[in-house]
Order: sequence, then structure tokens, then C-alpha cells
Amino acid sequence: MQDTLASLLREHGAIVIGGVTLLESMGVPLPGESAVVAAALYAAATHDIGIVSLVAAAATGAIIGDNIGYLIGRWTGFQMIARFGRRVGLTKPRIKLGRYLFWRHGNAMVFFGRFVAVLRSCTALLAGANHMAWWRFLVANALGGSLWASLYGFGPFLLGEEVQRLERPLAIGLGGLALTVAGTIIVLLRRHKVRLQAEAETAFPD
Repeated sequence: MQDTLASLLREHGAIVIGGVTLLESMGVPLPGESAVVAAALYAAATHDIGIVSLVAAAATGAIIGDNIGYLIGRWTGFQMIARFGRRVGLTKPRIKLGRYLFWRHGNAMVFFGRFVAVLRSCTALLAGANHMAWWRFLVANALGGSLWASLYGFGPFLLGEEVQRLERPLAIGLGGLALTVAGTIIVLLRRHKVRLQAEAETAFPD
């Protein structure tokens, strides 16, 4: 991937990384995080592209891609869930609960979802499908996307090849943290299911 990416960067510049992060944020299964790290190492080694423009392109692609994903979820996601949700166990109370959770905690879900590989490709779609307010989504997404691009761009640029030794343990650690958080959320949802569904019904009586 590094050889292919280096060739694309020489020919097209940082816009390549913006395109990769945009598509990944829309839900296309692409290695956006690894591409940003590899591009930052390439920038540090060759100086063919500026690290500031690289980070800016990665952040812009991530933010625009997430907003496109949000709009797709907003326009079609909720209708699909409402129409076919029962086939996969998404009853009306559960749909309302999902909307309620995004209404109450959507900012944190969007911000931290940017740093977890699996969530990064679907959080925007879920936020749109659950009708999270767009301005709230935009702020949380812009902050998360900018911080994510800065960490995975400036970090490898400054650390150099050392980051390759740290990348795998970091990914495993973040994955373990994500699983722990997900498990905790599931336990809390089950423990407080009745109360949360009652609150969701009050918030969304229609």
C-alpha cells in the first residue's frame, strides 16, 4: 500500500488522502487511518508534500464524508429502519430508544466514534438515521475529524518510523477500549431499559 500511495501522492498530492478519508467516512471499507499514517511518514521522509496540507486534506475529507453519510442516513436510513426494522428485531420502542440516545448522547458518540475503526464508517449514517440535529452533528464531527487527522498526521510525521512499531499495539489498545466501552453500554442499557424506553416515549410520543 505504501508504494501505491507514494506514487499517488507524487502525482496528485494531498488530495488523494482527502479522497480516501471522504470515502471511508461515507461507509466505503477503506483503510483511512493507515493511509493517513503512511502519507505522513512519506511526507517526513521526502518532503514532497507539506504535512499541514496533508492533515488539512485528511480532516476535510473526513468531515465532508461524514456529512454526506449523515445526509444519506437522514434521507433514507430512518425510512428503511421504520419499514424493515421489525425483520431484524428493531421494534418501534427500540427505534425510539435509538433516537433518544442520539438525542441525549449523540455529541459524544459522534466525536469518539471517529477514533474507532468500525464506528468511523457507520456513526454518521446512524446519526442521520436517528435524526440527530445537524448542527450538533456538525460541531462534534468537525472537532473529532480535526483531532483525528492531527493525531494520525502530525504524530507519525514527528515520530518517524518509530510510529510503525507503536501502531499495532495502539490499534489493539483502542480496539480493546472500544469493546470495553461497548460492553459497558450494553450492560447499562439492559439494566435501565425500562426507564430509558419510558423517557424515549416521552421525548418522541409520535
